[in-house]
Amino acid sequence: MSGKLIVVPTPIGNLEDMTLRAVKVLNEVDIILSEDTRKTSILTHHFQIKTKLESFHKFNEHKHVERIIDRLKAGEKIALVSDAGTPAISDPGYLLVKHCVDNEIDIECLPGATALIPAIVLSGLPNDKFVFEGFLPQKKGRQKRFKELAEETRTMVFYESPFRLMKLLEQIQEFFGEERRVSVSRELTKIYEETIRGTVVEVIAYYKSNTIKGELVIVVEGKKE
Repeated sequence: MSGKLIVVPTPIGNLEDMTLRAVKVLNEVDIILSEDTRKTSILTHHFQIKTKLESFHKFNEHKHVERIIDRLKAGEKIALVSDAGTPAISDPGYLLVKHCVDNEIDIECLPGATALIPAIVLSGLPNDKFVFEGFLPQKKGRQKRFKELAEETRTMVFYESPFRLMKLLEQIQEFFGEERRVSVSRELTKIYEETIRGTVVEVIAYYKSNTIKGELVIVVEGKKE
């Protein structure tokens, strides 16, 4: 009988956001597939989880996915976690889930932490409809995507590193216009959590005189119809 893959979200910063169910699952499975075993070990140590960790990340997932599928077919229960948040959302996980679907292996995904939803709520921008873009391409296809998104009427959500935030904001100004409203949330759930809102020009001015640190979620107003 086939086993089961359980996708387990982990806190994006504050360990108190770990659910009781997530702790229970991680204690019960045969192994935990981890994006970075060093980071996950901090979590498992905190919650006294003794389950073995195995490395599974974007650089080795193609190499190991078939082996994991074989273990699931043999009846093992395996949990998948990323460094923070929900696996497969701009993190490793999609490939393994797809292989499980193709092989008719049972999959369960626990609800839990993600940076996406809190950032949308905090933005104050319309959230009845939105489009999640994640990380935009760094080179090939980037300008083309901006030109396409310039006509998007739904609220847009992006992930970006602190080192590339200014480039993203400047391109939003270039392709969407100076009056487009933007919200930048950083360090969500952590001590120095901060959300900066305003026109893209105002937000650029703020970050020109303030240090940019931490994980970032950028929420952008859609084009007015």
